[in-house]
Amino acid sequence: MKGNVLGGAVSANVSFCLQIQELCTNVTSERMICKSPAVEPKSRIVRVWFEMDNVHIDFNTIKNKPFTYHPNPDLFQLNSESRETPIRFKPGGVLAVEGKGLTLAMSKEEVVARLGDKECDVKTLDNTHLYCEPPEEQPLALDDSDLPRLKVLMGSLAFDLGPVQYDNDLHSSVPLAAQIGLAAGAAVVVLVVLVIILMYRRKSKQALRDYKKVLVQLETLEINVGDQCRKEFTDLMTEMMDLSSDVGGPGIPFLDYRTYAERVFFPGQKGAPLSQNLDLPDSRRQTVEQGLGQLNNLLNNRLFLIRFIHTLEAQQSFSQRDRGYVASLLTMALHDKLEYFTDVMKTLLGDLVQQYVAKNPKLMLRRTETVVEKMLTNWMSICLYSFLKEVAGEPLYKLYRAIKYQVDKGPVDAVTGKAKRTLNDSHLLREDIDYCSVTLTVLVKSGVEVQPCPVKVLDTDTITQVKDKILDQIYKGAAYSQRPAADSLDLGTLLLDISGVATTVTFVFFVKASCFVFCFLSEWRSGQAGHLTLSDDDVTAIVQGRWKRINTLQHYKVPDGATVALIPRSQSSLGVNQFYQTGEKTPMLEGEEEEGLRLWHLVKPSEDPEIPKHRKSSMRERERAKAIPEIYLTRLLSMKGTLQKFVDDVFVAILSTKRPPPIAVRFFFDFLDDMAEKHGIDDPETVHIWKTNSLPLRFWVNILKNPQFVFDVQVTDSVDAVLSVIAQTFIDSCTTSEHKVGRDSPVNKLLYAREIPRYKQLVERYYSDIHNAVSGCYQEMNSTLTELSGSFASEMNSLVALHELYKYINKYYDQVIMSLEEDAAGQKMQLAYRLQQVAALVENKVTDL
Repeated sequence: MKGNVLGGAVSANVSFCLQIQELCTNVTSERMICKSPAVEPKSRIVRVWFEMDNVHIDFNTIKNKPFTYHPNPDLFQLNSESRETPIRFKPGGVLAVEGKGLTLAMSKEEVVARLGDKECDVKTLDNTHLYCEPPEEQPLALDDSDLPRLKVLMGSLAFDLGPVQYDNDLHSSVPLAAQIGLAAGAAVVVLVVLVIILMYRRKSKQALRDYKKVLVQLETLEINVGDQCRKEFTDLMTEMMDLSSDVGGPGIPFLDYRTYAERVFFPGQKGAPLSQNLDLPDSRRQTVEQGLGQLNNLLNNRLFLIRFIHTLEAQQSFSQRDRGYVASLLTMALHDKLEYFTDVMKTLLGDLVQQYVAKNPKLMLRRTETVVEKMLTNWMSICLYSFLKEVAGEPLYKLYRAIKYQVDKGPVDAVTGKAKRTLNDSHLLREDIDYCSVTLTVLVKSGVEVQPCPVKVLDTDTITQVKDKILDQIYKGAAYSQRPAADSLDLGTLLLDISGVATTVTFVFFVKASCFVFCFLSEWRSGQAGHLTLSDDDVTAIVQGRWKRINTLQHYKVPDGATVALIPRSQSSLGVNQFYQTGEKTPMLEGEEEEGLRLWHLVKPSEDPEIPKHRKSSMRERERAKAIPEIYLTRLLSMKGTLQKFVDDVFVAILSTKRPPPIAVRFFFDFLDDMAEKHGIDDPETVHIWKTNSLPLRFWVNILKNPQFVFDVQVTDSVDAVLSVIAQTFIDSCTTSEHKVGRDSPVNKLLYAREIPRYKQLVERYYSDIHNAVSGCYQEMNSTLTELSGSFASEMNSLVALHELYKYINKYYDQVIMSLEEDAAGQKMQLAYRLQQVAALVENKVTDL
């Protein structure tokens, strides 16, 4: 049985196709060796196929990639200056041959090198060098010459690289006396070295044993990381299966639109205008509301609104915080006219583009330094609310739950917020904490039935952490604001004497009414029973010098399988816990601070002046070990591998174009393209940066870092640290610069170094697909804005927003009036006069009416 390998090639000089074939050689009944057909240089290969018994098999169909021809390899002469001059070779070494293109289509095993009548063993082959080891003795020449020649066979190519002469000259130019002196000196040196080796032998052997032990540990660690990732991922997926059945609708605790808008418009502000009422005396209410109505009419005047914003921004005392606040107030006041709001925003953005084009256009929208930039943030938040609820909300919530589940499975230091399971090396618990999982049984009473509910905690958890985990389990999937606070409950145990044996039993009964849970404890009042309240701090707390340790389950010796009781805390019993919320802030125990005591949980800082000097050196060494992030990098890798699927799902939900992108995104990206074309900006990188600054960095990063803006959940410091790394990865994925990492790069960037190029492709494809889509979405956008105005306008407290805006008008009254009077169009519309009327109604301001 024989086969042929055939190829079709088009000659570079003549326009005709040649068919070239090579016969294959049988090796076994199941294997053949086939040489590739030889083609002329610079020919274009059309097709390569295998033919046997009239059966044609195209090589493209075998490995799903074309059969590629490469230029012939080239080997250079051993002596580049004179071809026939032999090179000197010292036995025991290797011959190095230079060349180019050596490994494009050739492996080391396919190369044959011969020196005279002996084989030269090929040791290494790379793209530019070939190294072979000749025999110890000089081989015989194959021709009439005195010296053997090095010949190399690469497929059907043969290279004669020149003669080789072994260096066997035994005559030395060094005098005999010098040789004897050198030998004597060498003997002395050898003796000295032997003495040093013998003295150092014990230490070197110990070091070698330690080194081998470290190598074994590293190999074991590498295997364990993979096993741990798979195990953790399996456990997490099992946990998330329960979540998947609850996420449809009420299973995800979405915030209502009013709360969502308040948290996005006024982040971190207590008593935001959306939650306030207009506090006015009854005698003034009607007049003031009339004035605010006229102010609303003025704000709906395009010229007045733009002049008003520009005038405020021109004032030195108008801070960056004021700019964001005014922008959010305007968003509230004009929420019922979003089409007009969008038109004004586009005008202001046009002015902003003109300013940055004259300076550095790539810096535009990088920060929120103007009113219009905050208006853009709010506009995106309004337009993408439905996309959050319908598309991105589910994977984002699953990511949050997965992070929280993983973080809670390992110890978390209640004082520093550092955790064993994290992605953030600055929040990594750099200690090997001995801990074990403890399952507590919680009896949940609903009506007349009592159901046991197992809750997994750690014996190193503080009492507050245990209470939070119990509440998380009982209220899984419920809104965080609808459950009792951990600091309003005490964790207690019942001490019963059953048949003379002291037993610790704890009970909790939850009576559910609507969305609230009321807890009560059934206590034994006999002399042989009582209850013990567990607390983060009590008289049993361990105090060492200036340090007091927060109590844990381990401290109270709570056994596995115990049942816990949450007791409503009376106001009189509020103590240390009312100042302490795990994961949100460090504990503020006022009494302890006054006594000069410092709290610690899992790791006590070593900077203590009371430590004896002889112990400080060993502690410093341990601190140095803790300062090396690579030692604990496996913990970060394990966490990253476990969460990878959930991170991918979020990024794909945000950047996928399999479904039509939100109309607001297409509308605004078209606007940015138009602005670039109008100002003659043809650099695609600049437009890419504008789009990145306006959507991913302005909106999505804010949502990724703050899921509490969308969901009614609690984000602890430990969870926030993980979200920050994921958000930074999203930021890096949206940049145009090449993502370069090195040994000095932050560990957080190294974690996702392999994934970021893939995420970059998602971003580029997302921008490209939107750019190439059919434009003309302005009419559709206007319809959407009109619908949004009618849907959520009632959620906005517009009167309070107008009253807050008037405070800025009053503060800069003279400057605003002057700006309106200087504008010719403003004079025709009597804008200054109308503003004076507003002032007269709102605060009885004396004007020149």
